Amino acid sequence: MDHLINPYTLAAIALGYLLGSIPFGYLLTRAAGLGDVRAIGSGNIGATNVLRTGHKGLAALTLLLDALKGTAAVLVGHWIGAQGGEAIMASLLAGLAAFVGHVFPAWLQFRGGKGVATYIGVLLGVDWRAALTFCAVWLAIALVTRYSSLSALIAALATPVGLLAIGDIATGLLAALMSALLIYKHRANIRRLAAGEEPRIGAKA
Repeated sequence: MDHLINPYTLAAIALGYLLGSIPFGYLLTRAAGLGDVRAIGSGNIGATNVLRTGHKGLAALTLLLDALKGTAAVLVGHWIGAQGGEAIMASLLAGLAAFVGHVFPAWLQFRGGKGVATYIGVLLGVDWRAALTFCAVWLAIALVTRYSSLSALIAALATPVGLLAIGDIATGLLAALMSALLIYKHRANIRRLAAGEEPRIGAKA
Protein backbone atom coordinates (compact mmCIF):
# COMPACT_ATOMS: atom_id res chain seq x y z
CA MET A 1 0.00 0.00 0.00
CA ASP A 2 2.92 2.34 0.72
CA HIS A 3 3.89 2.06 -2.95
CA LEU A 4 0.48 3.44 -3.94
CA ILE A 5 -0.11 6.04 -1.24
CA ASN A 6 2.83 8.26 -0.37
CA PRO A 7 3.62 11.96 -0.90
CA TYR A 8 5.32 11.32 -4.25
CA THR A 9 2.57 9.27 -5.85
CA LEU A 10 -0.10 11.60 -4.47
CA ALA A 11 1.71 14.60 -5.96
CA ALA A 12 2.04 12.77 -9.27
CA ILE A 13 -1.67 11.94 -9.29
CA ALA A 14 -2.65 15.54 -8.50
CA LEU A 15 -0.43 17.04 -11.20
CA GLY A 16 -1.48 14.36 -13.66
CA TYR A 17 -5.13 15.18 -13.12
CA LEU A 18 -4.52 18.91 -13.50
CA LEU A 19 -2.66 18.39 -16.78
CA GLY A 20 -5.25 15.99 -18.12
CA SER A 21 -8.17 18.23 -17.24
CA ILE A 22 -7.04 21.09 -19.50
CA PRO A 23 -9.90 21.15 -22.09
CA PHE A 24 -7.93 22.10 -25.19
CA GLY A 25 -10.76 21.45 -27.66
CA TYR A 26 -13.10 23.71 -25.70
CA LEU A 27 -10.48 26.44 -25.23
CA LEU A 28 -9.27 26.45 -28.84
CA THR A 29 -12.74 26.63 -30.39
CA ARG A 30 -13.76 29.41 -28.03
CA ALA A 31 -10.57 31.33 -28.81
CA ALA A 32 -11.25 30.91 -32.54
CA GLY A 33 -14.71 32.46 -32.13
CA LEU A 34 -16.55 29.22 -32.89
CA GLY A 35 -18.55 29.17 -29.68
CA ASP A 36 -18.93 26.18 -27.40
CA VAL A 37 -17.89 22.97 -29.19
CA ARG A 38 -20.14 21.04 -26.79
CA ALA A 39 -23.17 22.55 -28.56
CA ILE A 40 -22.47 20.77 -31.86
CA GLY A 41 -22.19 17.21 -33.10
CA SER A 42 -21.65 14.71 -30.32
CA GLY A 43 -21.16 17.44 -27.72
CA ASN A 44 -17.66 16.12 -27.10
CA ILE A 45 -14.63 18.39 -26.53
CA GLY A 46 -12.24 16.11 -28.43
CA ALA A 47 -10.61 16.41 -31.85
CA THR A 48 -13.27 14.44 -33.75
CA ASN A 49 -16.00 16.85 -32.71
CA VAL A 50 -13.75 19.87 -33.27
CA LEU A 51 -13.33 18.57 -36.84
CA ARG A 52 -17.10 18.90 -37.27
CA THR A 53 -16.66 22.68 -37.06
CA GLY A 54 -14.89 22.45 -40.41
CA HIS A 55 -11.58 23.64 -39.02
CA LYS A 56 -9.09 20.84 -39.67
CA GLY A 57 -6.20 22.80 -38.21
CA LEU A 58 -7.95 23.26 -34.89
CA ALA A 59 -8.90 19.59 -34.83
CA ALA A 60 -5.28 18.56 -35.47
CA LEU A 61 -4.02 20.92 -32.76
CA THR A 62 -6.61 19.59 -30.32
CA LEU A 63 -5.54 16.03 -31.08
CA LEU A 64 -1.88 16.90 -30.56
CA LEU A 65 -2.35 18.82 -27.32
CA ASP A 66 -4.75 16.25 -25.83
CA ALA A 67 -2.15 13.55 -26.53
CA LEU A 68 0.82 15.56 -25.27
CA LYS A 69 -0.82 16.34 -21.95
CA GLY A 70 -1.04 12.60 -21.32
CA THR A 71 2.62 12.13 -22.24
CA ALA A 72 3.64 15.10 -20.10
CA ALA A 73 1.77 13.71 -17.11
CA VAL A 74 3.64 10.40 -17.34
CA LEU A 75 7.03 12.14 -17.64
CA VAL A 76 6.32 14.56 -14.80
CA GLY A 77 5.01 11.72 -12.67
CA HIS A 78 8.16 9.71 -13.35
CA TRP A 79 10.34 12.64 -12.25
CA ILE A 80 8.33 13.23 -9.09
CA GLY A 81 8.28 9.55 -8.21
CA ALA A 82 12.02 9.22 -8.79
CA GLN A 83 12.61 11.61 -5.89
CA GLY A 84 11.16 8.96 -3.56
CA GLY A 85 12.18 5.79 -5.37
CA GLU A 86 8.71 5.30 -6.92
CA ALA A 87 9.34 6.46 -10.48
CA ILE A 88 7.45 3.70 -12.31
CA MET A 89 4.43 3.59 -10.03
CA ALA A 90 4.15 7.39 -9.96
CA SER A 91 4.40 7.62 -13.74
CA LEU A 92 1.63 5.05 -14.25
CA LEU A 93 -0.65 6.69 -11.69
CA ALA A 94 0.00 10.15 -13.15
CA GLY A 95 -0.90 8.85 -16.61
CA LEU A 96 -4.11 7.31 -15.33
CA ALA A 97 -4.94 10.53 -13.47
CA ALA A 98 -4.39 12.55 -16.66
CA PHE A 99 -6.78 10.29 -18.53
CA VAL A 100 -9.38 10.64 -15.76
CA GLY A 101 -8.84 14.41 -15.80
CA HIS A 102 -9.56 14.57 -19.52
CA VAL A 103 -12.67 12.45 -19.22
CA PHE A 104 -13.93 14.13 -16.03
CA PRO A 105 -12.50 17.69 -15.87
CA ALA A 106 -13.54 19.65 -12.80
CA TRP A 107 -13.58 22.88 -14.85
CA LEU A 108 -16.41 21.61 -17.10
CA GLN A 109 -18.61 20.04 -14.43
CA PHE A 110 -16.81 16.72 -15.02
CA ARG A 111 -18.13 16.52 -18.60
CA GLY A 112 -15.02 16.00 -20.67
CA GLY A 113 -13.82 14.17 -23.74
CA LYS A 114 -13.86 10.51 -24.55
CA GLY A 115 -10.15 10.14 -24.06
CA VAL A 116 -8.76 8.65 -27.28
CA ALA A 117 -5.95 11.17 -27.86
CA THR A 118 -5.04 11.30 -24.17
CA TYR A 119 -5.04 7.48 -24.05
CA ILE A 120 -2.50 7.46 -26.87
CA GLY A 121 -0.44 10.16 -25.19
CA VAL A 122 -0.30 8.27 -21.91
CA LEU A 123 0.80 5.10 -23.68
CA LEU A 124 3.43 7.09 -25.56
CA GLY A 125 4.91 8.24 -22.27
CA VAL A 126 4.92 4.72 -20.83
CA ASP A 127 5.87 2.62 -23.89
CA TRP A 128 5.84 4.01 -27.43
CA ARG A 129 5.25 0.52 -28.84
CA ALA A 130 1.91 0.30 -27.04
CA ALA A 131 0.93 3.71 -28.42
CA LEU A 132 1.93 2.59 -31.92
CA THR A 133 -0.17 -0.56 -31.58
CA PHE A 134 -3.24 1.45 -30.56
CA CYS A 135 -2.75 3.87 -33.46
CA ALA A 136 -2.23 1.08 -35.97
CA VAL A 137 -5.43 -0.68 -34.95
CA TRP A 138 -7.36 2.61 -34.89
CA LEU A 139 -6.12 3.61 -38.34
CA ALA A 140 -6.85 0.23 -39.90
CA ILE A 141 -10.45 0.22 -38.66
CA ALA A 142 -10.95 3.90 -39.49
CA LEU A 143 -9.76 3.44 -43.07
CA VAL A 144 -12.23 0.63 -43.57
CA THR A 145 -15.26 2.00 -41.72
CA ARG A 146 -14.69 5.78 -41.33
CA TYR A 147 -16.11 5.47 -37.82
CA SER A 148 -13.86 7.13 -35.26
CA SER A 149 -15.77 5.65 -32.35
CA LEU A 150 -15.67 2.07 -33.62
CA SER A 151 -11.97 2.40 -34.35
CA ALA A 152 -11.32 3.64 -30.82
CA LEU A 153 -13.41 0.89 -29.23
CA ILE A 154 -11.64 -1.90 -31.10
CA ALA A 155 -8.20 -0.39 -30.41
CA ALA A 156 -9.10 0.00 -26.74
CA LEU A 157 -10.04 -3.67 -26.54
CA ALA A 158 -7.02 -4.92 -28.46
CA THR A 159 -4.32 -2.89 -26.71
CA PRO A 160 -4.59 -4.16 -23.11
CA VAL A 161 -5.13 -7.71 -24.34
CA GLY A 162 -1.95 -7.49 -26.39
CA LEU A 163 0.05 -5.99 -23.53
CA LEU A 164 -1.10 -8.60 -21.04
CA ALA A 165 -0.44 -11.36 -23.57
CA ILE A 166 3.22 -10.36 -23.89
CA GLY A 167 3.61 -10.15 -20.12
CA ASP A 168 3.63 -6.37 -19.66
CA ILE A 169 1.31 -6.53 -16.69
CA ALA A 170 1.74 -2.98 -15.38
CA THR A 171 1.10 -1.25 -18.72
CA GLY A 172 -1.60 -3.77 -19.56
CA LEU A 173 -3.50 -3.00 -16.37
CA LEU A 174 -3.12 0.73 -16.96
CA ALA A 175 -4.46 0.30 -20.50
CA ALA A 176 -7.31 -1.91 -19.24
CA LEU A 177 -8.44 0.75 -16.75
CA MET A 178 -8.31 3.47 -19.38
CA SER A 179 -10.12 1.22 -21.86
CA ALA A 180 -12.93 0.60 -19.39
CA LEU A 181 -13.46 4.34 -18.99
CA LEU A 182 -13.11 4.94 -22.73
CA ILE A 183 -15.77 2.34 -23.49
CA TYR A 184 -18.05 3.84 -20.82
CA LYS A 185 -17.69 7.28 -22.40
CA HIS A 186 -18.56 5.79 -25.79
CA ARG A 187 -21.83 4.22 -24.64
CA ALA A 188 -23.91 6.68 -26.72
CA ASN A 189 -21.73 5.95 -29.73
CA ILE A 190 -22.27 2.24 -29.23
CA ARG A 191 -26.03 2.78 -29.29
CA ARG A 192 -25.76 4.89 -32.46
CA LEU A 193 -23.51 2.33 -34.13
CA ALA A 194 -26.03 -0.38 -33.39
CA ALA A 195 -28.81 1.79 -34.85
CA GLY A 196 -26.77 2.81 -37.90
CA GLU A 197 -26.90 6.48 -36.87
CA GLU A 198 -23.27 7.16 -35.95
CA PRO A 199 -21.69 10.03 -37.97
CA ARG A 200 -18.59 9.15 -39.93
CA ILE A 201 -15.21 10.87 -39.77
CA GLY A 202 -15.36 14.27 -41.45
CA ALA A 203 -19.13 14.66 -41.22
CA LYS A 204 -20.19 18.19 -40.24
CA ALA A 205 -22.70 18.92 -37.50
